[in-house]
Amino acid sequence: MYIIETVRNKYKINARKAMELERLKQNLSDAGCVGETAQRIIQMCEAGNLPDALRLMKKDRCRLMDELHESGRKVDCLDFLIRNTEKEMKQAKQS
Repeated sequence: MYIIETVRNKYKINARKAMELERLKQNLSDAGCVGETAQRIIQMCEAGNLPDALRLMKKDRCRLMDELHESGRKVDCLDFLIRNTEKEMKQAKQS
């Protein structure tokens, strides 16, 4: 009976770890962290190297923030062009 309980408990632990790993993969994918960076983070987490995994996650977060700021600058440029075009159209109608 003890052996059966041990096997069941081991299966539960392995199943829980597998679910956590799948959740980690999905969260990384949802965050736009894919490819080699995601694989390295997953490997570090599996190995219990959480400080280095955290460092990589923060590094990728910085990359995403840079992309966000760059997108914001692009939107600002388009807003400027839109305002100028609307202004020109309004002036052309008044002439």
